[in-house]
Amino acid sequence: MSYDDTGVRCTMLRGGTSRGLFFEAGDLPADPAERDDLLLRLMGTPDPRQIDGLGGATTLTSKVAVLSRSEHPDVDVDYLFLQLGVDEATVSDRQNCGNILAGVGPFAVERGLVPAGDGETSVRIRMVNSDSVAVATFPTPGGRVEYHGDVEIAGVPGTAAPVVLAFTDTEGSATGALLPTGHVRDTVEGIEVTCVDNGMPVVLALAGSFGLTGHESHEELAADAALLSRVDAFRRKAAELMGMGDVSTASVPKTVLLAAPRDGGQVCTRSFIPVQPHTSIGVLGAVSVVTGMLLPGAVGHELTADWPAGTSQVDVEHPTGHLLVDVVVDAEATPPRAVRSGVVRTARKLFDGTAFPR
Repeated sequence: MSYDDTGVRCTMLRGGTSRGLFFEAGDLPADPAERDDLLLRLMGTPDPRQIDGLGGATTLTSKVAVLSRSEHPDVDVDYLFLQLGVDEATVSDRQNCGNILAGVGPFAVERGLVPAGDGETSVRIRMVNSDSVAVATFPTPGGRVEYHGDVEIAGVPGTAAPVVLAFTDTEGSATGALLPTGHVRDTVEGIEVTCVDNGMPVVLALAGSFGLTGHESHEELAADAALLSRVDAFRRKAAELMGMGDVSTASVPKTVLLAAPRDGGQVCTRSFIPVQPHTSIGVLGAVSVVTGMLLPGAVGHELTADWPAGTSQVDVEHPTGHLLVDVVVDAEATPPRAVRSGVVRTARKLFDGTAFPR
C-alpha cells in the first residue's frame, strides 16, 4: 500500500507569520529522497499556484516541520525544518525557521510527544538544522494547548495566545561562526556589508547602497525586476565570502536592507527570502540583524546610537508592522558572541487529519 492510497497523517499550523505542514518523523518515509518526493507532492510543488496541493503559492506557506522524540539529554523533541520551493521542486534543510518553530511546542503536546503542564508548558526543542536548542513556552490550561489569546503580531489578523521562544547556541547555525567571514565588515560588489549568523545567515547592507530609501512597500520591491536580479547576484557573492559555496538553489543567506525607523521602532528593515521580498521579516532573521547591528563597526551600527540603554529589547520595523526581539551580545569578547536571544510569537492549529499526495 502506497502513500497515494493511504495518505499520511498531517497537521497544518500557522506559526508566527508562516504556515506549514507538521509531521511525526515515523509517519514519513525514512529515506530522505522518498520523503522529499512525498512532501513535494503533498505541497503541490512545482506549480506557482500549488493548486493541486496544500501550499499557499508563497515560500511563507510552503514549509514543513518534522518532529520526533529526542534521544539527546535535556531535550524533549527534535525538529527538522524543510523549506519547499513553489514553482521549483526544491527541498532545503540549510536553514532554521523561527516562525514555524512557534508551532513545534503545541504540536508536540497535541501528538503526545511531550506531556502538557497544568497552566503552562515549556518544550525543549533541538533544531536539527543547526543542532541548537530553543525553548518554547505556551499556555496549557487544564493540560490542553490554548490557542486563543490577546497577543497580536504584525502580519497576522486577530490575536492568539503567546508562544515565548528563547534561543541558545544559535551562533553559526549554517556557517559555523557568528561572523562567517571573520570580519565585522566586508565589501561585496562595491557595497559595504556585515555578514552574521545567529540562527539565520544574513547579509546586512544599508538600503541607500541599493538606491533605496528602505521604506518601499513590498509591492514596490516585488515589481522591481532589476533590483531582485541584483539582490540575487549580491547574495551569491556574499555566500562565497561566508564559506557557503554555491547557493543558487538554496534559500540562504538572506539579504536584509537597513534604514532609519519611521514608525516608532528602532530600525526599519526590508528582507529578501532569498530573492523575493519578505512581507515581514523572519524571526531568526531579525535576531541575526539586531545581533550584527550591535557590533561596533558593523553596517547599521550607527543606527543604534539612539537606542535606549538598559534594555535588550529591540523593535524591528518591516513592511507590515513590527517585530520585538530580545538580543544580548558580548561585543568585547574575541570573537564577539551572542549571549541570548528571544522573541514572542503566536501559533494556531488549522487542521489535523490525513493528507493525500498528488
